[in-house]
Amino acid sequence: MPEPKPTAVILLLSGSLRSSSSNESVLRTVRAVAPEGVRAVLHDGLGDLPHFNPDDDTDPLPAPVVALRTAIDEATAVLVCTPEYAGTLPGSFKNLLDWTVGGTEIVDKPTAWINSAAAGRGQGAEATLRGVLGYTGAEIVESACVRIPLNRPAVDAEGAIVDPAVRKQLGEVVDRLTGFRGRAAAARQEGLD
Repeated sequence: MPEPKPTAVILLLSGSLRSSSSNESVLRTVRAVAPEGVRAVLHDGLGDLPHFNPDDDTDPLPAPVVALRTAIDEATAVLVCTPEYAGTLPGSFKNLLDWTVGGTEIVDKPTAWINSAAAGRGQGAEATLRGVLGYTGAEIVESACVRIPLNRPAVDAEGAIVDPAVRKQLGEVVDRLTGFRGRAAAARQEGLD
């Protein structure tokens, strides 16, 4: 018997290339706490993307760009967890976002982020992320944008978060993001009525 189709797909985008990144731990744990009916998919192509060049943003697109845009298009929502480098987004993650500007895949897509940096850090990345997502047309779900500072002892050997309170918070983020019905969903519903 085939596995039932999920009612929601959340695309998880990590802004870090580090293999033992706390951002990856957050997103791996989101995948683990996603309830039945929600499939959380971790995009692992950040390091494969070519440097953004508007001259290359034409058909045929580079395969990693096609994979990214397809993953965004097929997702119900997008969830980001990224570190902050030098007061802003890491260059590789800004590059990923640059490949989404001007496309239609992320327009009106419910999108949120988790800031896992220590208290008092990460505001520069958040501000830049908010600005760039504004250019992409993504619909930011404010109630799902949270700060959950992550301590290394809260992560097990497989890179998953074991702290029950943090896992509960991550589950709440998934609920808010998948339960969001914003302006785009309302417009689609009006069109159906």
